[in-house]
Amino acid sequence: MKFHVKNDHRRAFWQVHLCVLLWGFTAILGKLITLPAQALVVWRMALVCGFLAMFPKVWRGIAAMKPKLILTYAGIGTIVALHWLTFYGAIKLSNASVAVSCLALGSVFAALIEPLLTDKAWNKAELLLGVLAIPGVVLLVGGVPLSMHTGIIVGTISAFLTSLFAVLNKRYVHDAEPESVTFIEMSAGALFLTIASILYFGNENTLMLPDARDAVLLLILAVACTLFPFILSLHALRHISAFTTQLALNLEPVYAIVIAALWLKEYEELTPQFYLGVSIILLAVFIQPATLAIKRKVRR
Repeated sequence: MKFHVKNDHRRAFWQVHLCVLLWGFTAILGKLITLPAQALVVWRMALVCGFLAMFPKVWRGIAAMKPKLILTYAGIGTIVALHWLTFYGAIKLSNASVAVSCLALGSVFAALIEPLLTDKAWNKAELLLGVLAIPGVVLLVGGVPLSMHTGIIVGTISAFLTSLFAVLNKRYVHDAEPESVTFIEMSAGALFLTIASILYFGNENTLMLPDARDAVLLLILAVACTLFPFILSLHALRHISAFTTQLALNLEPVYAIVIAALWLKEYEELTPQFYLGVSIILLAVFIQPATLAIKRKVRR
């Protein structure tokens, strides 16, 4: 039994890292797609819903759910929509490197949120690592042009939201099939964001039709970087904690920054101070697995 559990944990760990690799391209695609953030997210979620709606398994799973559980997943879906809206908003307000760097703060938020929403006890080491990340944030802010500071604020909000829905998904992931959960979350998020965006931005800036180039990029974003990794991550969450998942997500800035530097040449907009700040943040959050390993050895 222990061997089986260990294998499940290891497989889930690598599944999450595959998801992170694919998610590393979402910021780049968000920069390349010319649609405004709200229209981009609405299309992204709607396309995912369209693909999932073709599978009978999805509908069977929804039919087996209690109405209260469906509403719970729908609520989580609105948080996902707001996370993506702020994430792509941060990209539009700054650049891909800045937006994904802010996501590294998600592990700090996860350390605070998970004990409040689950039965997990407070972990002083995780909270301390969050404090250690603060100097990195200061350097990050000082290492970008003043015009990008709004993007950092919006990106930080996005990091909080991604931690929130990761913890909530972890809490309820065992109650239904991941494909059905994804459909409910995506459809609820798309509906909520469509209505909210029409009221705030208007029809023209929400229900925009993409051109041929944007349509191809949206399909790649929806299928390869959303549908597949989202379902896979929900399967993985059954075997690892939300905080461990969030730590893996901290590789996303690494992938995205490297790709953005090589492809979009964003290093020309940023200073060495920015990259030093990102390095400190990542160092702080990647220390956590080492501390857990030491604790296990001491207990043995």
